[in-house]
Amino acid sequence: MKRIAFLCLFILQGILAFAQQKVTWNGKQCAVVLTYDDALNVHLDNVIPVLDSAKLKGTFYLSGYFPGFRQRITDWRKAAADGHEMANHTLFHPCTGQIPGREWVKPESNMGAYSVTRMVDEIRMMNVLLQTLDGKTQRTFAYPCGDTKIGDVTYLDLMKDDFVAARGVKPEFLSLGQIDLMNVGAIGINGQSGDELIALVKKAMETKTLLVFLFHGVGGEHNLNVSVDAHRKLVHFLQQNQSQIWVAPFLEVTQYIKEAQQKMKKGNK
Repeated sequence: MKRIAFLCLFILQGILAFAQQKVTWNGKQCAVVLTYDDALNVHLDNVIPVLDSAKLKGTFYLSGYFPGFRQRITDWRKAAADGHEMANHTLFHPCTGQIPGREWVKPESNMGAYSVTRMVDEIRMMNVLLQTLDGKTQRTFAYPCGDTKIGDVTYLDLMKDDFVAARGVKPEFLSLGQIDLMNVGAIGINGQSGDELIALVKKAMETKTLLVFLFHGVGGEHNLNVSVDAHRKLVHFLQQNQSQIWVAPFLEVTQYIKEAQQKMKKGNK
């Protein structure tokens, strides 16, 4: 009887361990990705030193035309060598100008005037530029201004093989099986306190979901901004809770999601 009871307990533990493995993120409760858009100087000056001190890695969505990229290529190359992800945000960051509130969009960077071919060529050329920076071929993408279409065409559909995943701007907390890798949601940050940023992480921990932060300015340089202190407080919390939180670049996390989703599909057949 004891042997049977032991065997039943062993099997039950195996089932529980397997179930837990299916719902966890690389062995952690949740996954958190720190993304930073637009190749700003403050990313190099205020963000990367803090991440490096905590031994955490971020994802930087770069547009080649922006001054913060063109004038500091050596610094971006060093960041890439140190393990931060250099990701594609197009060459010229076009946005659809016909939307209310988009009066700031210049005619030459109005995505509404782009052809699909022009957009695809621009994105692929940015991949080439990034490869000269870090030598890598696997890449992720972020839709500029969250705009996914030119007219009725979802332009990234024509180049899905060019990217592992793409980041959008829809605020959401999703489990592994719910995520659309070609439009992964993100929480846009603008003015939150450190405690408010940490509260978002705690929600991801409670729900066992993915949380992607979308930062622009950190200590200035953009009208969408968060203070240096708030950002530092968030990074410190993530560093102190790595036993429960998986913090990794977007590319690494989405590769994990892709593999997990493929296993789920095979398991359902």
